[in-house]
Amino acid sequence: MPTLSVIIPTFNEEAYIEDALFSVAFADEIIVIDSFSTDKTPEIAKKYATKFLQRKFDNFSNQKNFALKEATGDWVLFLDADERVTHSLEAEIKATLQNPKHGGYKINFPHFYMNRFLYHHSDDVLRLVKRNGAEYSGAVHEKLTCQGSIGKLKNKMLHFTYKGLDNYISKKESYAWFQAQQLFDKGKKVTWFHLFFKPSYRFFRSFILKGGFRDGVPGMTVAAVNAYGVFERYVKLMLLQRKAS
Repeated sequence: MPTLSVIIPTFNEEAYIEDALFSVAFADEIIVIDSFSTDKTPEIAKKYATKFLQRKFDNFSNQKNFALKEATGDWVLFLDADERVTHSLEAEIKATLQNPKHGGYKINFPHFYMNRFLYHHSDDVLRLVKRNGAEYSGAVHEKLTCQGSIGKLKNKMLHFTYKGLDNYISKKESYAWFQAQQLFDKGKKVTWFHLFFKPSYRFFRSFILKGGFRDGVPGMTVAAVNAYGVFERYVKLMLLQRKAS
């Protein structure tokens, strides 16, 4: 059977990392790539990880690509500390690797917020890939590419991404700086279209098109914060442009 490596990036995840490691105990190799956490994350991770690596964080892609070079498995599963592989997903991964029909597989992530899973606010994300030819690109909301076609697994990955509204907004603001810098480096200019239409469409897409209204108040809250994140991206791009002028 092909071997599986799991890569988990961390930074101050002492409250989450142990459960993440338990959920992938079936893997042949577990690699934790840490950004010099100041809490007990390293201490916990070293108990269970096959390899514990530390690297100063510059962007998400470089961090994961660094760990990818250390992986030895035929296949690689990328996991965040706040994500969990269920028993049904574990069984499906094992069965898939015995007879793979694609070079990579997307997994659906229903987000957990306000004590419930938002099944209408979920994403299909490429996370399980053949190691050879796999690579991440992009500083934030990084994109994973692989060789060959891409399929999708049926079972879902549990994602406890929202640790409260303040944390969620703070995360959006942090991502906005990375995204603004990417746009600035590409020479993008801010217009009224970016400041008003794009945030409005993001809310409409999340709450209406993706069915977020079916998730009630949590779905509306997530849609609103997502729209705010888009608005913040272009406000920060304006600040970078003014600083450069």
